[in-house]
Amino acid sequence: MRKLNLLFAFLITCTLTAQQGGMWIPSLLKGMNEQEMTSLGSKLTADDIYNVNKSSLKDAIGHFNGGCTSEVISKKGLILTNHHCGFGQIQSHSTLENDYLKDGFWAKDFKDELPNEDLYVEFIVRIDDVTMQALQGVTDAMDARTRQSTIDKNINQIQKNVQKEDWQLTKVRPFYKGNQYFLFVTEKFEDVRLVGAPPTSIGKFGSDTDNWVFPRHTGDFSLFRIYADKNNRPAKYSKDNKPYKPKHYLPISIDGVQEDDFTMVFGFPGRTNEYLPAVAIEHITEEFNPTNIAIREAALKVIDANMKANDAVRIKYASKQARIANAWKKWIGENLGIKKSNAIEKRKAFEAKFTEAIDKKGLPADYKNILPEFDKLYKDFAPINIKRRNFIEVFIVTNELMQMTYRAYQFEQAVKSDASKLEAAKASLVGRLKGIHKNYDVNVDKGVYEAVMPLYSKNVDASIYNHTAFTNLDSALALLEGSADEAVAKLNNDKAYTYAKPFIEEFYTSINKEYQEKNEPILALQKKYMKAQMEAVPDARYFPDANSTLRVTYGKVKGYSPRDAVYYNHVSYLDGVVEKYVPGDYEFDVPKKLLDLYYAQDFGEYADSNGKMPVCFLGTNHTTGGNSGSPAIDAHGNLIGLNFDRVWEGTMSDMNYDPAICRNIMVDIRYVLFITDKYAGAKRLIKEMKLVHPKK
Repeated sequence: MRKLNLLFAFLITCTLTAQQGGMWIPSLLKGMNEQEMTSLGSKLTADDIYNVNKSSLKDAIGHFNGGCTSEVISKKGLILTNHHCGFGQIQSHSTLENDYLKDGFWAKDFKDELPNEDLYVEFIVRIDDVTMQALQGVTDAMDARTRQSTIDKNINQIQKNVQKEDWQLTKVRPFYKGNQYFLFVTEKFEDVRLVGAPPTSIGKFGSDTDNWVFPRHTGDFSLFRIYADKNNRPAKYSKDNKPYKPKHYLPISIDGVQEDDFTMVFGFPGRTNEYLPAVAIEHITEEFNPTNIAIREAALKVIDANMKANDAVRIKYASKQARIANAWKKWIGENLGIKKSNAIEKRKAFEAKFTEAIDKKGLPADYKNILPEFDKLYKDFAPINIKRRNFIEVFIVTNELMQMTYRAYQFEQAVKSDASKLEAAKASLVGRLKGIHKNYDVNVDKGVYEAVMPLYSKNVDASIYNHTAFTNLDSALALLEGSADEAVAKLNNDKAYTYAKPFIEEFYTSINKEYQEKNEPILALQKKYMKAQMEAVPDARYFPDANSTLRVTYGKVKGYSPRDAVYYNHVSYLDGVVEKYVPGDYEFDVPKKLLDLYYAQDFGEYADSNGKMPVCFLGTNHTTGGNSGSPAIDAHGNLIGLNFDRVWEGTMSDMNYDPAICRNIMVDIRYVLFITDKYAGAKRLIKEMKLVHPKK
């Protein structure tokens, strides 16, 4: 353990030649990272970014509902995030009479800001390295389960002993594949209200066609506000709550960006796997991704056609369609990027260097067995990994009737094991059913079933839709009435349930069990490989994989060349919105007022130096899912943009960041201000913000 800690210290303090890429822990920026940021043009110190004794940038960065990032932009708790991050809340307040998806929403005053059930924003108070405590008593001789049990007990003790305020929360997360552990003390605010959102024709302009590609012209932003109790502490919704007074909020630069300007993206990236062996990358891109792409593509064809034909369906399925389409297109781009960057061959070259270094450095001889063992494990693991994920795609992600039967099966197993669990299990299933039926269309769902089920099984029976209670909420809830035995009996007389049950039983008793058994040794070997890589090739660039914890990634504003004879400039303009405009089109319609502003060239103080209205810009920041809504911050700590996407060829950065083609896409903050001010007329919100001119 002492050797491992010395290695981490070396990696933090050494100077490397490569200066971009990586998702860095904000409490550990002093040394190498601070030097690299300075060399890229930053004027910020590590203490400016993370400090527990005084306010710093980290105090303005909030985890938005556990899946996105947001940032505080006023002293009254106003926060900014992506339109697609707030999409579910915008949708939940929308009706045919008040279609906030289509028309947008702008609260005229504090009293008009809309509360959102179960929405929260969580801030990091401090980060502590607890590796020694977490791994106390852990030995290499332990099997995986004993090891994890020991770590879990240690973590429970760490959280029990931590010094914090009563209202604060704690979590401990593993880093470097379980070789290092950090404690996070947090504050979770649960009264978060919708303040403003542009119409979908702005917030989702380009929709699926433009998703993951550049040039992009999407105003992907929405505004919320955090409310707190009278002591400025987290509280559930109450009409007596007051706007939150933040420890820090981001000033907003309206001077714009130029190529090679420093950019820092600060947020909560979800999940990456940067240190996989070549055999794993081959499996993912050549076997695993293609089957799941096919399932989602089949579902999307049905959903898209119905959304275009019917406004009620469009509203119901807007959020679901976006969720399904996002990963579908991302996986396609990921495969393209891995191929274009020659990532597999490069990884094999690294593995050759790793193997050669084992003898040269006198490292443990069993390190030589790691890569051959990966080859063996993945050959055995690949089929079950694919089958398990295909089940999830069909029974949980794309088809809602199958999802309802899946949840009903969980209910049956719960009450059969213990009848006293009836009420709790029933409440859980009722909540699931109501959530699904809130935005459910039986004809759309049947079409999805007919499209995706043949990709999972030859046993396809669309007649189940005519003989099931699940397609109607009232009749579905009636299945659960009575005793546990009565509810189970009714479920097992439902045709859809009896059709799906054998598939679900196979998943639990066979597929998932086999997956866990074959994945467990891979995870254990990956932990060992992580440690071995850092010992064998210490001069490589190592940062912990993303795990939904707060990270800093830095780079520059930069265009790129995706293929021969093609170059994308670093910025896109409102001119491109007008060029793409197709009246009445689902993806490329443009509101009349925005067209009027464009033709009048009425951009106010938000225009670029060339007189054009900027919309989006590119950077070399290393981002992934979870960074949606993250602030793009300039060299002085001011907000210059809002991260929301990556270029298609660069989505492979989750496994292989390549600064030549990996680019993140950000909404220019001036476009956010322009839409809020000139388009929506929400000047009260502009007045809350602190607009600055750092370049003047």
